[in-house]
Amino acid sequence: MGPEVDTGLEMPYPQYRCAVCDKELPLTEARLTVTCREHRPSSHLHYVVRQASAADRHNIEEICDRAWGETDIDSFGRTFDVLGSDNLVAETDDGDFVGLISLALDRGDLAVVLLSVYPGHQGSGVGSALVDAAVEQARAKGVASLKVATTNDDIPALDFYQRHSFAIYEIETGIMIDHHGGAIPGFAGIPVRDEIRLRRPVCP
Repeated sequence: MGPEVDTGLEMPYPQYRCAVCDKELPLTEARLTVTCREHRPSSHLHYVVRQASAADRHNIEEICDRAWGETDIDSFGRTFDVLGSDNLVAETDDGDFVGLISLALDRGDLAVVLLSVYPGHQGSGVGSALVDAAVEQARAKGVASLKVATTNDDIPALDFYQRHSFAIYEIETGIMIDHHGGAIPGFAGIPVRDEIRLRRPVCP
């Protein structure tokens, strides 16, 4: 067993919701379960997706803090500032903030800097609606494709993006070990090692 790696990062907030008991789970305690369509969580949440405004800054900072611990996101070999990116937010009819997708142009593509939905609203279609809005944003900008990067451990994200027409086009092996100084535990305790990059064409 190798030495324990102290990354200085703490993730005190849950990032997933249990589909069986609705308990909200931290990253390393979550596990995958195979279910049929009839047993997927159902939701009657009503929400809208809109362009973020200056008044959303606090909510954006909070969801970034809970999802990532900061507003600077490293992916595709660079650092993106969520607060300086093009942000779309999802909110309920009552004005409750439930999700965010942050976008930035990167080498000819529109990159998903961060996609995060609060655990209590996962499975309600918010993530899908945010991706659909990002696709329209890419088309409006005349960009050929939308891309996203995730890590080898994040099986739920890989499932989600591939179900939404993204395909793996590149893997940066070992880049996360270099970034963190060692293989830290990720989803379900899987060591975080590689950055997996996916792309979705958006041209009509």
